[in-house]
Amino acid sequence: MGRKIRVGLVYGGRSGEHEVSLQTALSVARAFDYGRYELIPFFIDKQGKWRSGPPLTAPPESVERLALGAGGTGETSGGDALPATGASAIVPFVRGMLAEPEREGDGPAIDVMFPLLHGTFGEDGTIQGLFEMAGVPYVGAGVLASAAGMDKVIMKQLFRQAGLPVANFIHFTKYEWNRDRDGILAEAEERLGYPSFVKPANLGSSVGVSKARNREELAAAVEKALQFDRKVLVEEFVDARELEVSVLGNDEPRTSVVGEIVSSNEYYDYNAKYVDGKSVMIIPADIPPETAEEARDMAVRAFRAIDGSGLCRADFFLRRGDGKLLINEVNTMPGFTQFSMYPQLWKASGLSYPELLDELIRLALERFRERQSLKYGERE
Repeated sequence: MGRKIRVGLVYGGRSGEHEVSLQTALSVARAFDYGRYELIPFFIDKQGKWRSGPPLTAPPESVERLALGAGGTGETSGGDALPATGASAIVPFVRGMLAEPEREGDGPAIDVMFPLLHGTFGEDGTIQGLFEMAGVPYVGAGVLASAAGMDKVIMKQLFRQAGLPVANFIHFTKYEWNRDRDGILAEAEERLGYPSFVKPANLGSSVGVSKARNREELAAAVEKALQFDRKVLVEEFVDARELEVSVLGNDEPRTSVVGEIVSSNEYYDYNAKYVDGKSVMIIPADIPPETAEEARDMAVRAFRAIDGSGLCRADFFLRRGDGKLLINEVNTMPGFTQFSMYPQLWKASGLSYPELLDELIRLALERFRERQSLKYGERE
């Protein structure tokens, strides 16, 4: 039997989705085949400090075991810790972890990093850029796709350019809001009407999202969204069913069956996703075959529109009035516990959770080999 594949799990993060990331890491760490893989944990706390721990020899028992000494609750008393000083400190640290040891016992090399980070500083291209600088193979979307997939405005503009239908929206920055608040409110009322949805442009898990039914609520929703991001999206209300498709691959992406989310709340907000546990996933969705095929086709087009790789989940509105399908967004690091929609859709499509992890590792190494073959100058 050959050497185990060494996977660096990166989780936590300086993000509003820190706790979601920990749940993802726990689920993933429990699903890997420890006969084939050796897992090296990297925990990032809410202040952005990194901690690395010894290899996991068995599935962790709890989230607390993954905290690596933070607050005295982790598996180690501290591990290797680094201050949040940016790439100047982190890149050599990560690169050193990947250097193949010259002698047995010099420490483990890492074959591939698996970022299990949701939201800012993890899903937005920042850590992907760090791995690119360090020359590290990593699972999931690259820098461009991650950044575009996080920024809802850029994402929707790319969708429109690719000919994909989206709901009507406007967007503006905090500077523009402070300069012309009344003008922006009037534009939203004229172009979108009420109700409308207000979202920070660069957050996931419905953090900071509000529904506005009048001008007063719209203004308050914008102020709330600006607490989380400098750019805000206001979108028309669409009376629709919410469908989701999982995408897996690099140059030849494949799609899962289509699923449907039935929210426990008025809309699929953070509480409905993570707190009350009452939202329902219907897999496969009860929709006509031609609608399912259209959703899968649009998911691949959206994946390619952002230059995706590895994985993404594409989310759609199926408008109740006329049955028209609109793409809402793609998520380049979707919820990834074994009970999340992304792996559940693949399970229904014949791919188990451990098999899904195997495939993501394979795709990451495939993409890294391809990039390594590129030249970076005429005289190389």
